[in-house]
Amino acid sequence: MKALFFTAFAMCSMLVVQAQNETDKPKPKSPPAVAKATIASGTEVTIDYSQPSVKGRVIGENLEPKKGEVWRAGANATTIFEVSKDVTINGKKLPAGKYGFFTIDNGDNWTIIFNKVWKDWGAYKYKESEDALRITVPAKKDNTPFTETLTYAVNKSGEVNLLWGGIKVGFVVK
Repeated sequence: MKALFFTAFAMCSMLVVQAQNETDKPKPKSPPAVAKATIASGTEVTIDYSQPSVKGRVIGENLEPKKGEVWRAGANATTIFEVSKDVTINGKKLPAGKYGFFTIDNGDNWTIIFNKVWKDWGAYKYKESEDALRITVPAKKDNTPFTETLTYAVNKSGEVNLLWGGIKVGFVVK
């Protein structure tokens, strides 16, 4: 009977300690997020990323993306862009699958990159030779509301937007 009581007591103690450890973990500085929609063609579009925050910093100066440099389009692991069927992005073909999603801020326009290597950390090992598709899109800064945390929006019409700080960069998936 004592052994049974001791075993039960030990198990309860372990559960309490485990629960305490879980609540002691700090929230990530750039939490994970997913933007997802099924567009008119029935294609599922998913963007899996981590959301950095501006926190009073200046994008392009003391906060990524730096002008002219490849950026993972999020924080932590490489941002993943996935489509369930073959699509066109602003009229250019992209086969179904998962892609590393990168950008280059060129000032008035941005280069949007869909790279074949999607399972990586950041853009440290990025290779242009692995690009499946590149497009150039305008960056909208006028009248774009300030967005503290990086946010992707995908709507049913296939419009995809990156919103961060006072920047809006978008493209269309069909």
